[in-house]
Amino acid sequence: MNWLAHVTLSKPDAEFRLGNLLADLVKGRDRANLPAAFLDGVRVHQVIDGFTDSHPVVHQSRARIGPGFRHATGILIDVFYDHFLALDFERYAGEPLAAFTAGVYAQARECTLVLPTEARAALDRVASDDRLGSYSTLDGMTATLRRVSLRLLERTGKDFELERGTAELVTHFDGLRDDFAAFFPELQSHVAGLLV
Repeated sequence: MNWLAHVTLSKPDAEFRLGNLLADLVKGRDRANLPAAFLDGVRVHQVIDGFTDSHPVVHQSRARIGPGFRHATGILIDVFYDHFLALDFERYAGEPLAAFTAGVYAQARECTLVLPTEARAALDRVASDDRLGSYSTLDGMTATLRRVSLRLLERTGKDFELERGTAELVTHFDGLRDDFAAFFPELQSHVAGLLV
């Protein structure tokens, strides 16, 4: 799952939500001085990722994607699933996407946690560019996938050109949407006990 799912599957507490959102960007000793609620959010992020990565429906979704993406197929599915969450957000979260993201962005702006520079910059960009809301459009999906490709290029020296994946999303739209509809309620149930 990508960023929209992580903030959706969170307690409304700002620190918890930011821990769930930023777990991949705040690591090791950077976590040492962060509050318990942030660290609880990090743990839920890890539970979500573990459940998602091992779920048979997610493997089914990955199998739908053409061979041109090889090891990056899981990244595509994570982002595609956020697209389907955004499209039917009120069904899964009980409120309109725009109202939810406005609340998340307000929490981000008010956040006084001392975060690593990269995490703070990412949080600011998510809010200023409405990146959570952008999952609802194909253009937003393409832009998201390009950003992920650029981050991978910086780390690996290889351009995966993940933005090409939007064509896979369009081609396999109905099957992927059905997969998401089968999977996400199971994920919600799996983490529900951690959000009380």
